[in-house]
Amino acid sequence: MTTHTDIWQGQYDRLFIGGSWVRPSSTRTLEVISPATEEVIATVPEALEADVDAAVEAARRAFDHGPWPRMTLDERIAVLRKLSAELEAHEGDAAHLVSAEMGCPITLSTKMQARGPRLLLDSFLDIAPSYHWADTRQSLTGNSLVTREPVGVVAAIVPWNAPLLISMIKLAPALIAGCTMVLKPTSATPLDAYLLAHLIQKAGLPDGVLNVVPARREVSERLVRHSGVDKVSFTGSTAAGRRIGAICGEDLRRCTLELGGKSAAVLLEDADLDAAITAIRAVSLRNTGQVCSNKTRIVVARSIRDELNDRLVDLIRSMPVGDPFDPATEIGPLANSTQRERVEEYIADGKSSSASLLIGGGRPANLDRGYYVDPTIFTDVDPNARIAQEEIFGPVLTVHTFDTESEAVAIANNSEYGLNGSVFSSDLDHALSVARQIRTGTVEVNGNPVGFQSPIGGFKNSGIGREAGLEGFDAYVETKSYGLPATAIGKLV
Repeated sequence: MTTHTDIWQGQYDRLFIGGSWVRPSSTRTLEVISPATEEVIATVPEALEADVDAAVEAARRAFDHGPWPRMTLDERIAVLRKLSAELEAHEGDAAHLVSAEMGCPITLSTKMQARGPRLLLDSFLDIAPSYHWADTRQSLTGNSLVTREPVGVVAAIVPWNAPLLISMIKLAPALIAGCTMVLKPTSATPLDAYLLAHLIQKAGLPDGVLNVVPARREVSERLVRHSGVDKVSFTGSTAAGRRIGAICGEDLRRCTLELGGKSAAVLLEDADLDAAITAIRAVSLRNTGQVCSNKTRIVVARSIRDELNDRLVDLIRSMPVGDPFDPATEIGPLANSTQRERVEEYIADGKSSSASLLIGGGRPANLDRGYYVDPTIFTDVDPNARIAQEEIFGPVLTVHTFDTESEAVAIANNSEYGLNGSVFSSDLDHALSVARQIRTGTVEVNGNPVGFQSPIGGFKNSGIGREAGLEGFDAYVETKSYGLPATAIGKLV
């Protein structure tokens, strides 16, 4: 069997289906291109319709007839604890694979792309016993046992920007609940999914519980439409989410959609600018701006705008751009050539608008290979401008000025998205009162993250459903009621 070391060398020619490494239905392959060198670093099989069918059938058998859904919660947790140990042992491999396939700076890749999935899995394992898997209800009209049982076969479709982390935010709750799964990584970043399949196998999950089929977008629709799939969990663009939601709606198939964002960081007049700049560095430009929850709109009180702009320029100058494997790098390449073209189109649009270019706007002069752009900030931006309304998904920030707090809230809410946001004020109660007015699924007060035990997800066009926390299990269960005599209820309590 091929190991993760072989995957790194690009020598993989199988798909993981039914607990085995099987030959694909064709000889077609997907090239994995390094965004730092623009060279092919690996090839993997391209799954076609027949491979998707085989993967769903394997997951279906494992759910309908296999042991996984019939094991106790404690038994499933014990197996997944072994997976956690494997993830910890292979943290360096995971970080290198993700940095190689999508260009995430290695320091962030180690923390977010490799360690993050294990910590996320551990969080789900820790809180799983406290989820309401079953409870009893008594009333004058009847008595019941209410259970939350696995939804069935789950199709998990993940994007390229944080592939292993986003895979785990779906796999962990679904597998704990007793579901079986087909994981569909993007054609651009499949390597981490092969490592995950290898570790799943080592951890001892029964055959067919997890199946991995990297495919292009056209074949992915086969998975979404497949009659053997009970639930689709998708993370990606809002446009793709609309398409998946429409398909699932036709068949009344359950779906969770975690989509785009255009989040705002609101800096009130009494904001601690040191704390704000630290947060902007961490959660506005992380992963070269390729995170849906990044705070890419900076909404600042007019009295501190000039000082903030000066600090933003200093911030950008202090963030090295370069080789993602250099531990000093903070801004790496964009994930692929298409993404760089998209980002550069937005930068050109910003330059032609009424906004002022504060810093950046081009390509790094010292890097002649790779999909790099300079981190770019526009100031004095009209809140309705294209660069302020559309998700750019690159290291591009817009700065907006307000005179009153009601105007600040209006600017923050002036978006079709509602995924994330932040508020900065020296008065915590004041910050929280403003945060309550922002229509997003998460608001970070003074840069404080919510953590893995809290639900995340979006209002408006940022999606449907929630992931992480106890609420993360809700997406992978069906609620079922059993009518029972009162005497039985008494025994069950």
